[in-house]
Amino acid sequence: MLAASRLRNMKVTEVAFTGYPVTDIARARSFYEDILQLENSRTFESPNGSWIEYDLGESAFAISNMSKEWKPSGDGPAIAFEVDDFDAAVERLRTNGVKFVADPFDSPNCRMTIISDPDGNTIIIHKRRPQ
Repeated sequence: MLAASRLRNMKVTEVAFTGYPVTDIARARSFYEDILQLENSRTFESPNGSWIEYDLGESAFAISNMSKEWKPSGDGPAIAFEVDDFDAAVERLRTNGVKFVADPFDSPNCRMTIISDPDGNTIIIHKRRPQ
């Protein structure tokens, strides 16, 4: 291990983006844009596939099918999307037949539910309680 005195300090300042692998880019875009109503910010196309970003506050959420080694999974990390109206969001998800991994529940600080995207990636729909 290198001596700490010889290394410059590193400070992570923000989350640049969170990315999810998808298998069918058109189906994924329909889910994220039509059902979750995210607005596309940037799209990059290559012979290997697509990279699509959605700006969310100070960071971005991305979906991509550019790497065969990067596979969707409900067993890995999850992103939590903050919503303005939790009950309306849950109703919209149910109306659109979205798979619920956990029914909506309350905690002392928030309300949340856990859903899956069409590829099985885990998404938390979240609403903070007023402090």
